[in-house]
Amino acid sequence: MADFAKELLEKTSHRTAPFPNHQWRLSQRWDHLLFMHFPVSTEMLRVHVPSSLELDTFEGQAWIGIIPFAVKDMRIRGLPKIPFYHSYLELNVRTYVTYKGVPGVYFFSLDANHLPVVFGTRILSLPYFRAGMSMGMEDEVINYSSSRKGKTTGIFTGSYRPISEPFTPEGGSLTYWFLERYLLWTENGKKLLRGDIHHERWMVTEAETRINKMMFPPFKLDTPMYAHYAASQRALMWPLVPEKI
Repeated sequence: MADFAKELLEKTSHRTAPFPNHQWRLSQRWDHLLFMHFPVSTEMLRVHVPSSLELDTFEGQAWIGIIPFAVKDMRIRGLPKIPFYHSYLELNVRTYVTYKGVPGVYFFSLDANHLPVVFGTRILSLPYFRAGMSMGMEDEVINYSSSRKGKTTGIFTGSYRPISEPFTPEGGSLTYWFLERYLLWTENGKKLLRGDIHHERWMVTEAETRINKMMFPPFKLDTPMYAHYAASQRALMWPLVPEKI
């Protein structure tokens, strides 16, 4: 096991749920993440989230998160780095849910610019889509573009940059509520599947964004109410397993 994995697995006090009984299978490093958050109505959101999951709100408000970033150094446990497979771009559209009181996330879509990743993760029941994507950096400004291929619409073009000193979100704050989640759920037919992830607590900055174009139907989103930037995070991931109903 890599040294970074051993160190990560020893840091558990911040988790909202215990580790699953099976072993982690995948590690990734996430770079230059932008967390954009948009308030939405619970009524509108409810029809797009499986009924087995409870919508999670902060002081009664529901949220959509859009997160563009770069994946680096992806490795399958026990195997060497696979050439041409370990790095790609990704953009997630998600909301916040609970299952039996445990907080996590529900993904509406995950766009990626690497075809094997899209095919492989779709087999695992995650809603990945292939997209044409690019990311460039000039000084501290990250320029990001994503346009989904195929019949569904998913577009983001814009830029972002950090504008504050890094900080660890305080427990009980809205930023903490957005970020500190270590479970995800998805559906495969009538089965609810659970995925666990693990990483250290987030260190973020406030972010300045400029959105040129953004379309993720059925949601009508304009300017994010909150935007945060994270330079990097190393994560471990567990296979999806059926949730105990």
